[in-house]
Amino acid sequence: MLEEEVYSHNSPIWNEDFMTSSSSQLGMQSDICHCFSVFRREKRKSMETVSEDSKRARVLGDIPMELINEVMSTIDPSTMLGPEPSFLSAHSARDEAARLEERRGVIEFHVVGNSLNQKPNKKIMIWLVGLQNVFSHQLPRMPKEYITRLVFDPKHKTLALIKDGRVIGGICFRMFPSQGFTEIVFCAVTSNEQVKGYGTHLMNHLKEHHIKHSILNFLTYADEYAIGYFKKQGFSKDIKVPKEKYVGYIKDYEGATLMGCELNPRIPYTEFSVIIKKQKEIIKKLIERKQAQIRKVYPGLSCFKEGVQQIPIESIPGIRETGWKPFGRGKEFKDPDQLSAVLKSILQQVKSHQNAWPFMEPVKKTEAPGYSDVIRFPMGRYKFDYLLELSNNLDFTSVSSTITFLKYAYIKLSLSSMNRLETTTT
Repeated sequence: MLEEEVYSHNSPIWNEDFMTSSSSQLGMQSDICHCFSVFRREKRKSMETVSEDSKRARVLGDIPMELINEVMSTIDPSTMLGPEPSFLSAHSARDEAARLEERRGVIEFHVVGNSLNQKPNKKIMIWLVGLQNVFSHQLPRMPKEYITRLVFDPKHKTLALIKDGRVIGGICFRMFPSQGFTEIVFCAVTSNEQVKGYGTHLMNHLKEHHIKHSILNFLTYADEYAIGYFKKQGFSKDIKVPKEKYVGYIKDYEGATLMGCELNPRIPYTEFSVIIKKQKEIIKKLIERKQAQIRKVYPGLSCFKEGVQQIPIESIPGIRETGWKPFGRGKEFKDPDQLSAVLKSILQQVKSHQNAWPFMEPVKKTEAPGYSDVIRFPMGRYKFDYLLELSNNLDFTSVSSTITFLKYAYIKLSLSSMNRLETTTT
């Protein structure tokens, strides 16, 4: 469910007007509320004032903005930005350390490529040579001449990862705007800089670069060593691009698996894990508040001392605060025959299940000595048949009749268990 909510094009959580905040909010409340409303606008275009009239229509289950604002005011802003790399927990996002390094200027990302129309830039040429070396060392199965030809091909571009002025990784790709996809040709990070989140952050930058150019599909051929990485980046073997769109355009590699990734233009990929972290922190505070309400102790019921036999469940103090709602209203079977037919149908499905065989007949003492000592009240198919037959003789349109049946059934089942135990022991 979470994957569908995050990656679906129709998901409301990436709508720019989703749970928008009032323009009167200040300080930390305004900053944190971006994770629900205008975070992407802050990143990709200038901030716009959002009026109360522009709020989207409320839907069932929405949390009131007043409550969210109140919760946000209790959260320490430093806990929302994530820890320093040296203190990252095992549950931190893969790209969290890389993102923090980018903020401090330790690493940089640049889209570079060769050109036949402009005079070569020395820095870019040095980076291209560095990329060629990284790809050659990390992809030994690829011929070095082939890598050099594609890296310096003007039709191909490379997203370079620069650290301390030198290339430590990159993704070489070719865009096909008319076909609506981009082919990822090479993807590598130098061996001594791996397992630091650079690969994930590199791919997230590439996704945002393509969203800006309105290309929302990636295709690549991955060998057995790269399939795991691409799966983590949202790639799958389920190709969304029609076959006629890419056949004859992309390079086919023997022994490799074609994988694709469909981008969602509403997702700010480089800040995705930060947004999720902020939302989790807010949800955690909301859950804590709800738990505090649930743990509240209410006075006991005194109405039964006055002779009242039964009361509606919803009248019990505190029951609604726990989130309880009347269940099954409007779907109750007032016709006993209809209820019996439904129960018979369910019982028949249970009987016909492939794993129902242990419950079809009572367990014999000779087959399982000591069974009755462990299973004091066994339940089998024969008891369900008995209960169903018993239910046909009672009126379930009233609560009192239902309670009477349940009590009666429990006593009968208990007695039958005792009788069966005595029978098997004699």
